[in-house]
Amino acid sequence: MRRPASTAVLATALLLTAACAGGPADDGGQEGAPAPRPTDAPTASPAASPDAPGPSGPAASPAPARGSVDVDGTVATGLESPWGLAPLPGGDLLVSSRDNGTIQRVAAEDGTVTEVGAVPGVDPGGEGGLLGITLGIGDAEGYLYAYFTSASDNRVVRMAYDADDPEAGLGAPDTVVRGVPKASIHNGGRMAFGPDGMLYVATGDANQGDAAQDEDSLAGKILRVRPDGSAPQEGNLKPGSPVFSLGHRNVQGLAFDGAGRLWASEFGQNTWDELNLVEAGKNYGWPVVEGAADEEGYVDPVAQWRPEEASPSGLAWSQGSLWLAGLRGERLWRVPLDGRELAAEPEAFLEGEYGRLRTVVADGGGELWLMNSNTDGRGSPDGEDDRVLKLTVS
Repeated sequence: MRRPASTAVLATALLLTAACAGGPADDGGQEGAPAPRPTDAPTASPAASPDAPGPSGPAASPAPARGSVDVDGTVATGLESPWGLAPLPGGDLLVSSRDNGTIQRVAAEDGTVTEVGAVPGVDPGGEGGLLGITLGIGDAEGYLYAYFTSASDNRVVRMAYDADDPEAGLGAPDTVVRGVPKASIHNGGRMAFGPDGMLYVATGDANQGDAAQDEDSLAGKILRVRPDGSAPQEGNLKPGSPVFSLGHRNVQGLAFDGAGRLWASEFGQNTWDELNLVEAGKNYGWPVVEGAADEEGYVDPVAQWRPEEASPSGLAWSQGSLWLAGLRGERLWRVPLDGRELAAEPEAFLEGEYGRLRTVVADGGGELWLMNSNTDGRGSPDGEDDRVLKLTVS
């Protein structure tokens, strides 16, 4: 049942709280499910060098402790199992359907939804299927990238796509990344191009926790590759490796802040969900630790929540804060930043108003697109679900 909206500051367990040690993933802490308990050297604001100056400079003012969210309106309705959301230059949106394996285009003018095409090779099941999508930049402009579950693995493909033509279809897929372990749960799936021109890809541990600590496995990692999928010689865990960071359970949110720092939202098991500042070669602990443990060799999260308050999927940066979409938590979290740290405790909005929240994307100004996820088999859809909303935030 939906709960009344709340815009009050909600208490969040942060770094001072020690986390219990995690073990191999089990049925608890799934994706929002109720728990039973292209050059090698970056060219600008590299995520591997988080203190590099960016659009807002290294000395940007801390975000205010309190923010606001206004729902401006509904952009699209009636979407089936939507997962990825990619804004187009003219204002239209692309949406991926996890279970149908299709990509649809939402017209900015009137919200009309039309099918762009099906992505060949998608094999949906459980939490797998057609997941994140993103438009290429720089040398990769003119391509649409898609992360999906195939019959044998999780992989990334790119397809030629004319974003300026509402009638355009998808080109033939070219595989960019292959061999990411798959499972019915913990498939990751979010992607983002960084200010260094590299493609960052979030993977899950495929329900095999130890794989997250295996440097040779692509499971439980954030990958950093050139737009063609080749591994750079610099800036990752090891020369020539696609692995940027390791020790992740199931990352489904990636966002770069105004200084080029990479942030990731991550599902915990039964104890702590995490927001991490991600740096090259760092180990984020899973499955050895879950949440903040102050243990040598592992990076503690900047913020953490109980899974019932979050189960985080999408992540965006806007107005000096990170915005985190919660599935099981059914709320949008605002995380005000002061550089690499919190400026104040996270603040929750829209609690229970739209059910499970899957994806949030910034438009480059003070507005966000927010997409819910009630038709994925774990929610309670109403007559308009799933939908995309437009928000004004501060």
